[in-house]
Amino acid sequence: MSAEAGRETVRSLADLKDLGVAGTVAAEAPKREPKRDAQGRAYATGRRKDAVARVWVKPGSGKYEINGRTAEQYFARPVLRMLIAQPFLVADRYNQFDVYCTVVGGGLSGQAGAVRHGISRALVNYEPDLRKILKSAGFLTRDPRVVERKKYGRAKARRSFQFSKR
Repeated sequence: MSAEAGRETVRSLADLKDLGVAGTVAAEAPKREPKRDAQGRAYATGRRKDAVARVWVKPGSGKYEINGRTAEQYFARPVLRMLIAQPFLVADRYNQFDVYCTVVGGGLSGQAGAVRHGISRALVNYEPDLRKILKSAGFLTRDPRVVERKKYGRAKARRSFQFSKR
């Protein structure tokens, strides 16, 4: 039996249709299943700069607990509280989920970004249908920007020492 016996030549897209190949290419992706633990919570990890947030979401009345404190206590600036509420507003799930999270590293702004990223990923784990909405809003993409390292022979990452002619 030669290698050519099982092959058929394809000259156009119509030939692909005849072979039944076109239908397999455009097949739908498998339906995603929700990932929840025994308590009905969804877990995800969010990252931003040096901050890492471990986030659990479960159905509730919209309470946030961050490192054992409320969102108003932990994130005193209203802009940071608005930042962590964005995934719920975009997904039209505001005040429908309770959030429990622990966050370490970085500053408050990076921590708020990490919590937002974690909430978005946890919502997708809880309700996979929200993935398209949150992905188009850019909440599932980890922001890769981090502080540039200091180089030797430089005052900072890029700043040179002051030049002295004499």
